[in-house]
Amino acid sequence: MSRVALVTGGNRGIGLSIALRLRAAGYTVVVGTRSGTAPEGLHAVQMDVSQSASIDAGFTAIEEQFGPVEILIANAGMTRDTLLMRMTDDDIDEVLQTNLAGSIKLARRALRSMLRARYGRIIFMSSVVGIIGSAGQVNYSAAKSGLIGAARSLVREVGGRGITVNVLTPGFVNTDMTAELPEERRAEIVSIVPLGRYAEPDEIATVVEFLVGDGAGYITGAVIPIDGGLGMGD
Repeated sequence: MSRVALVTGGNRGIGLSIALRLRAAGYTVVVGTRSGTAPEGLHAVQMDVSQSASIDAGFTAIEEQFGPVEILIANAGMTRDTLLMRMTDDDIDEVLQTNLAGSIKLARRALRSMLRARYGRIIFMSSVVGIIGSAGQVNYSAAKSGLIGAARSLVREVGGRGITVNVLTPGFVNTDMTAELPEERRAEIVSIVPLGRYAEPDEIATVVEFLVGDGAGYITGAVIPIDGGLGMGD
């Protein structure tokens, strides 16, 4: 039986690339989305990561159809970008609830079966701005930074049970979202990235595939940048 992997926010961009790559590698992949649908013929389950009841219902559906989740890629996220003085309470609360609390709640639910099996792989999708900061993204940066502390604390709780927890901090990636940026802004971003380009989604997926494999069983608590050198030294 192939291992069961849940990828939240797996209906587009980085999440979709991860889901397709893991499926090609032989994993049973289920994509968690708010709509409960996913492209490319992937298995999908309805899941709103900001709601504990929705997370539990999604996991239960996966367990009944495919078995326990052994690999969790907490990728779902959102932005509400603006300067802090203009940021509403909802802008703050929704971003923290989805990007930070949602990932923590996903891990909590996944641990039910991982602890029994004494095996698990958890990956939190953070961001380079969680390390270096970004004007207009105080809420998002705080949430993504918080994932690092959450992951490393969890490592100390469950490391002895064969469960690894790691964090990826991608930089700017070619997705539908970044494609909508004005060309001037895209050029400005490329100018500050040492490699001089955006990442491709599959470059993130490649690292995920390695981390969830047996060869990465001794890597845990790591914060792995995939940012073209943008955050180096921080």
